[in-house]
Amino acid sequence: MLKSCSLVAVAAAALLLGSVANAQYKDEYTVSTVLPSAFPWGQAADKWVELVNERSEGRINMKIYSNSQLVSGDQTKEFSAMRSGLIDMAVGSTINWSPQVPELNLFSLPFLMPDNAAIDAITQGEAGKAVFKAIEKRGVTPLAWGENGFRELSNSKLAISEPSDLEGLKIRVVGSPLFQDTFTALGANPTQMSWADAKPALTTGAVDGQENPLSVFDVARIDQVGQEHLTLWHYMADPLVFAVSNRVWAQFNAEDQALLKQAAVDAGKWEIEKSRAELAETLQAIKDRGVTVTELTQEQHDAFVNATRSVYKKWTPRIGDDLVKQAQAAVANRNQ
Repeated sequence: MLKSCSLVAVAAAALLLGSVANAQYKDEYTVSTVLPSAFPWGQAADKWVELVNERSEGRINMKIYSNSQLVSGDQTKEFSAMRSGLIDMAVGSTINWSPQVPELNLFSLPFLMPDNAAIDAITQGEAGKAVFKAIEKRGVTPLAWGENGFRELSNSKLAISEPSDLEGLKIRVVGSPLFQDTFTALGANPTQMSWADAKPALTTGAVDGQENPLSVFDVARIDQVGQEHLTLWHYMADPLVFAVSNRVWAQFNAEDQALLKQAAVDAGKWEIEKSRAELAETLQAIKDRGVTVTELTQEQHDAFVNATRSVYKKWTPRIGDDLVKQAQAAVANRNQ
């Protein structure tokens, strides 16, 4: 009898604790992104929200705030805002979060990842796990990878096929010192500005060029602001990270944490496959609009690699010697 009463008491307590935990859930969780639904980046966030809503039967309500509006357009402040709890969740760029998480500069090392297999070898291997640990240690729980794609170079002046072509060109870059160093090593004049300011600057000629994935070039119609020359140089890729503030993550019970994580994994896989499948069509659309597209030969590619070696010497110690070696080994062994 006593045992039966104890079991009833335990069950009642469990139900009470469960209802209390659920009562602590917010009516709405903010999800920050830089790009809206017209871009693969925004579509990744859309899919995550859709899957979580469906699988939680509406218990977990997430709302997307694109264009970095939760940080007044300054995308480099997104991670700090999430760490402090001002933003609940995000689908963010490794580039934008790198000022607060030095290990994320790994993905910005020039010409580290020559193809999609190289990206996957890093993100899905030990190096990717190490990067996730570095993010979590700094106050944000990473759940899954997405993809913004390889960043290609465009400008309004000339077809670029060798480092000397960049001499003196004003290139808009994101707010990462590593980007400044890469373009300085190539002889360009890198100019840091947010994406919100980039297109107006290209329109007025305040900057000559920019670098972004093909999907961004296409949807944002960068060709309409004088960007007549596009070089496919695959100099770096920009993985996306689905993540939740540690403070918010701790509010969810284990079951809902698993739900959020699996939904992020599924959304990431869906977005990566979709964005890669659309690349050929996107490139053709850009060509059809009259943009001159330059594809580098191996010799031309190697010239850019050699011109940016100094970036590795400076940044490898900051990122972590072991992490860089781990990533390089993963790339070297990717097809085995």
